[in-house]
Amino acid sequence: MPLDAGAVSDGLRAANTPIDAPGQTHHLLCRREIGAFTQALGGAEDVIVACTQEKALFAEVAAQQEGVVAPIRFVNVRETGGWSAGARRDGRGFHAKTAALLAVAGLPAPDPVPVVDYRSDGNLLIVGPAERVMPWAERLADQLSVTVLATGRDRTAGPLSVPMERRWPVHAGELVAVKGWLGAFDVQWRNRNPIDLDRCTRCNACIDACPEDAIDALYQIDLDRCRDHRACVKACADAMAIDFGRAEAPQTLSGQFDLVFDLNDAPAFTQHQPPQGYFHAGADAGKQLSASLALLQMVGEFEKPKFFQYKESICAHGRNGQVGCDACVQVCSASAISSQWKDGRGSVQVTPNLCVGCGACTTACPTGAMTYAYPSAPYHGRKLKTLLNTYASAGGRDAVVLLHNGERGRALVEQVGRAARIGKAQGLPVNVLPVEVFHAASTGLELWFTALAYGAARIIILLTEDDAPQYRAMLAEQAAVAQAVLQGLGEPADGSPVVLIDVADAAALDARLNAADVSGPLRGFRRDMPAATFAVAAAKRETLDFALDHLARHAKATEAIIPLPAGAPFGAVTVDRESCTLCMACVGACPSQALRDTAERPVLAMIERNCVQCGLCETTCPEDAIALVPRLNLTGQARQAVTLNETQPFHCIRCSKPFGTAQMVATMLAKLGAHPAFSGAAAERLKMCGDCRVIDMMERGERPGATH
Repeated sequence: MPLDAGAVSDGLRAANTPIDAPGQTHHLLCRREIGAFTQALGGAEDVIVACTQEKALFAEVAAQQEGVVAPIRFVNVRETGGWSAGARRDGRGFHAKTAALLAVAGLPAPDPVPVVDYRSDGNLLIVGPAERVMPWAERLADQLSVTVLATGRDRTAGPLSVPMERRWPVHAGELVAVKGWLGAFDVQWRNRNPIDLDRCTRCNACIDACPEDAIDALYQIDLDRCRDHRACVKACADAMAIDFGRAEAPQTLSGQFDLVFDLNDAPAFTQHQPPQGYFHAGADAGKQLSASLALLQMVGEFEKPKFFQYKESICAHGRNGQVGCDACVQVCSASAISSQWKDGRGSVQVTPNLCVGCGACTTACPTGAMTYAYPSAPYHGRKLKTLLNTYASAGGRDAVVLLHNGERGRALVEQVGRAARIGKAQGLPVNVLPVEVFHAASTGLELWFTALAYGAARIIILLTEDDAPQYRAMLAEQAAVAQAVLQGLGEPADGSPVVLIDVADAAALDARLNAADVSGPLRGFRRDMPAATFAVAAAKRETLDFALDHLARHAKATEAIIPLPAGAPFGAVTVDRESCTLCMACVGACPSQALRDTAERPVLAMIERNCVQCGLCETTCPEDAIALVPRLNLTGQARQAVTLNETQPFHCIRCSKPFGTAQMVATMLAKLGAHPAFSGAAAERLKMCGDCRVIDMMERGERPGATH
């Protein structure tokens, strides 16, 4: 690699980072020069290793050293740019990139959060056709506590019999339901087999006695061939293991298990991300082997971060019995989020044990009610600011932030770098700065706009075959919103400030990363824009305001109001004044205080910057007088209360107290005029307040209850 430690040090100093680059470069540090690493461990400062190939070796060496207190961090410089063709052409850009990656690696770890605990004692259910489950029960029974549920036959697998030695429980039936997670699975099945395999002694007397050969070596009775001779029942008189009543009225049985190994063709869980502790392999021998190895590692006590935080008070899920936003429920690939209602108010409930930490719910949430806790948005913001500030200070240009996950995404990035080393790929361009996140779906508009405000030329989100379809759809919608906003601020119509890369292999990734719309020079207004200095806030809308204000302030051609695609989290509402009765049901439904009323007179007002376009006002309005208008209003008026409808109050004809509007009273007259309680002269009661209506009825000798 064209690595110059002095140039890297200069870049780090220019960015005022607290990291000191080494005075010399160790080209074979991982083996021959490992003594330099052990010497570095003796200090009190953090140790950063700019290669990940021998991470396990370095960790082992550090563990053997006495008195090591400083943390050791790793960052991959080699595959992420050092072996690229661009690094050889642009040494300055490569050293700026190296300095930026080292600066990020030097940041402290995210603050700890509460954890979710699991406990597994290795109680395993193997479920599927008998020919598939029996061999795996034999293999795993020595390490795990096995129970078998045979759900039928796979006659293509050849003959098989139940083992004579009763080493584990064996059940036969059809799977009804599986719920739960690692250490806490509840399984129900329906037993249709007349033979109780727990009672069966494997004497084979029933097989000998059956005149139709309807009983096989797995002690399953083929009810289509059975002719009700019941010779098998007589032959099993002592064991009493056969009861045809189970076939006529199947029993529903249940059990609790720590792990589930599913060898049925169709999986028991249909969501993209099944619970931890559940493995579906079907008839695939490769998947079966991989799952069995994973099962053996899932015995003991485990924990994971509680990835999310939920603030119900600003949730736009539902009000007044109406569903508004359910984006988090729809996008969750693990079925960990559900809807719940109480007293007409809707909220969402997250099951922490099912949550896999993808963060898609936090990205889709328009209000910030659901936030990513580990790592938090402020931590991501600090990471992006450090990366981009160091890169620019070291002389880097047109920074492209590549967001990828730590599994398949990281593997593809490394494969591209290795292919570049032998001339089979161009490699990561020097201006493409990889940023590893827990999941590609965990970042959205607020962090994308923030990165652009910090000086990024583009944001690239790497998607792979592992990503759920709902992630792709959600991120595509967010990217369309970003595109519309930035075009409204003066970006070229054919520009690509936010790009989704969906690839299956390293060759495709290499081609996309080296395309002009990804790593080419910046052409929009942001080329000369100063980098923003604000810090990412914990509140999503606050961060969006900071970033959009900065981008708008430095835009060369700004539309005052930018139209946005449907589903955008910004916008206004229009009110049909002819239909609106100013009942204020919309105000009560609004979760973000965008719609407001006044106590003095009937006025419906709106603060547009607060609107999240959840649609609750539209669905709540009894007159269908409200429509959503997705847009971004960059004028000062967006932060001020703007009147949507107003009228003079209607005064009670009896006591003169204001109690509604003239249009409301007219609507009641039109809708209730035919009601017996308000017919004829009694129609005047609709022009009275509630108290006066009761008084009027009492004076006329009517029962007040008749008015309701």
